[in-house]
Amino acid sequence: MPEIVTVAWNTLFFQPMLNFIIVLYGLLFHNFGVTVLVFTLLIRGVMLPFTLRQLRATKAMSRLQPEMAKLQKRFGDDKQKLTQAQMQLYKEQGVNPLGCALPTIIQFPVWIGLYQSIQLALGATPQDLMNLSRHLYSGFDFVQSLVPLESRFLWLELGEPDPLYIFPVLVGGSMWLQQKMATMPTEDPRQQQMNTMMQWMMPVMFGYFTVSFSSGLALYWFVSNVISMVIQYFVTGWGSLPWFGRSPALAGAGNPAAIVTTTESLEISARTVEEAVEIALKQLGVGRSAVEITILGAGRAGILGIGTENAKVRVTMKTPEPQLESAGKRQHNGKPRNKRKDGRRSR
Repeated sequence: MPEIVTVAWNTLFFQPMLNFIIVLYGLLFHNFGVTVLVFTLLIRGVMLPFTLRQLRATKAMSRLQPEMAKLQKRFGDDKQKLTQAQMQLYKEQGVNPLGCALPTIIQFPVWIGLYQSIQLALGATPQDLMNLSRHLYSGFDFVQSLVPLESRFLWLELGEPDPLYIFPVLVGGSMWLQQKMATMPTEDPRQQQMNTMMQWMMPVMFGYFTVSFSSGLALYWFVSNVISMVIQYFVTGWGSLPWFGRSPALAGAGNPAAIVTTTESLEISARTVEEAVEIALKQLGVGRSAVEITILGAGRAGILGIGTENAKVRVTMKTPEPQLESAGKRQHNGKPRNKRKDGRRSR
């Protein structure tokens, strides 16, 4: 790595993070495990606007799935035209596909900086302490006085991997749940295959990392995953998790245009009642006069996107009224009745 990049990284990111973590350690009763927990909460608080943007981008992408499927059928194997049409659709709908990956990209330097901070702050040898002192701010006696740091938390030595392999399971399992909640249903076979691969690849990869990396970083990953699940629940619900009475196709809170279909009615979940009704009418191909609309839930906006609930409506096709036959064309035993001059009907 070029020297200028190393200096910039240490000066602008790593050293401020390291000194901040040690200050937190001093304020939190010299407990490095609690320090990691509080640091995680602070980072996720700063990341909250980006996380909400990611969730909204995911919902918007899910809403466009029917249109994406039409484009794929239209252009077939012409990848260039398909990509151009997809980008045009994103532009028209105001959707940024990169918004789905933004929080993860931003967290990469946090993971690297936290890993380096844990390895350096919890070093026990004289050489480790000497290296640590070079990165502490001079003249900051409070920080200098806290060294060396206590690394014990529960059964863990936070500078070492978990000897009981509990955290690799916790990190992998929580990441699988979080990925499952975040995955939106799609009819595209290629997207389904990619979703399945991501649901297993990321948890297995991070579980493997946890076996080798310091348990302090594993603690950060686990708590961060739990926070992501909580935010995900309040914004979009349980998503694709199958154990809460909601199949992926019926996850109305997780899909801004979720559709439940019967032979005579549709149940639509969308951001507003009006949007849900318009989606239903488009699916049925009829006007408002041909249906009965029942509002199942008005939805709510929440605060900063948290606690948002989609509106839900049931749109039912009206039963056609039987047409009345005119008096002159009524049938009797398969023949029309003839009226005599005296007003009596002939048989």
